[in-house]
Amino acid sequence: MHAWPASEVPALPGKGRDLRIHDTATGGLVSLDPGPVARIYVCGITPYDATHMGHAATYNAFDLVQRVWLDTKRQVHYVQNVTDVDDPLLERAIRDGKDWVELAEGETALFREDMTALRLLPPQHYIGAVEAIPGIVPLVERLRDAGAAYELEGDVYFSVESDPHFGEVSHYDAELMRALSAERGGDPERPGKKNPLDPMLWMAAREGEPSWDGASLGRGRPGWHIECVAIALDHLGMGFDVQGGGSDLVFPHHEMGASHAQALTGEHPFAKAYVHAGMVALDGEKMSKSKGNLVFVSKLRRDGVDPAAIRLSLLAHHYRADWEWTDQVLQDAVERLGRWRAAVSRPDGPSADALVEEVREALANDLDAPSALAAVDRWAARQDAEGGTDEAAPGLVSRTVNALLGVAL
Repeated sequence: MHAWPASEVPALPGKGRDLRIHDTATGGLVSLDPGPVARIYVCGITPYDATHMGHAATYNAFDLVQRVWLDTKRQVHYVQNVTDVDDPLLERAIRDGKDWVELAEGETALFREDMTALRLLPPQHYIGAVEAIPGIVPLVERLRDAGAAYELEGDVYFSVESDPHFGEVSHYDAELMRALSAERGGDPERPGKKNPLDPMLWMAAREGEPSWDGASLGRGRPGWHIECVAIALDHLGMGFDVQGGGSDLVFPHHEMGASHAQALTGEHPFAKAYVHAGMVALDGEKMSKSKGNLVFVSKLRRDGVDPAAIRLSLLAHHYRADWEWTDQVLQDAVERLGRWRAAVSRPDGPSADALVEEVREALANDLDAPSALAAVDRWAARQDAEGGTDEAAPGLVSRTVNALLGVAL
């Protein structure tokens, strides 16, 4: 599966700051020192509706992570998956009378278009669940053969008790875990499981549903969590720098993925930091495919909204915050974009040297994009009020906003 084209990231004078970011597992800020190559895995879409503003906010957050790392002169090894076979996708295909493969391919293509328009940097490896199945099967077999997994009526389940570190990502209690498991694709009430929280690794073939050769597992398809584990281990290995996604992935997805990998390798941790973006609401409720209360990037683009304004509307909120999309949020972003473009269109202006460092410091401090925007606002206000004589300043501001915030002025 191919990703989308990369936009240019201008080089800035000097060197950026190392990233301090909130780690869900420890509950506080951690300083990341990835070495010369930073490794990040971000969980991708299930392609039956793409791309709503909640998606866009999440992927924008991890785009900022990459841009901070690139500004420190590191390389970035970024991997993202596409869950192109799963119950919600199959259910939507039946509902709409479409072939599930056609639906997945169409929505994935639209997602790529949206990511390109928003100027989000693409992953080096963009892997679909279906194409990962040959690598998933042997991992499930290894877990089963090691006693970390068991069969139940042809399905294979992971035993959460096989990982002594289970629970260290979310720190949720058993009652909350069970409730979230039921809400987010698990089956805690199924009879015969060793632990209600045990997640499925391999689903035996069901009549009328797609299935693949699972070697000794029999025909079937993979569970949700093992998909990401197989892809991450194959392309990044254990102990990569950041596991990213929305806050609704803390449990069960990231908790289970960490335990799968740790049981497979005997190593800990799966990732050095678990980083989660907040949820975006509409009309008082979290944007959700199941609720249908979605604002789509593609629809805004069709309506003539500049993608740069869409991106600024995301950047106006701290990535960990839960916030609500409104017409005013977008209008504020459109107006800000206009002020910034007017400011950098002049032949000279006040020095921007300090601005570069302000933006760098804000983003290095747990991706504080709102503070970065405020710094650019102050420079634009000075440009409007008093101007300046630095001929290099407008260009430097434009490159800074492009390189660190991903917005083309």
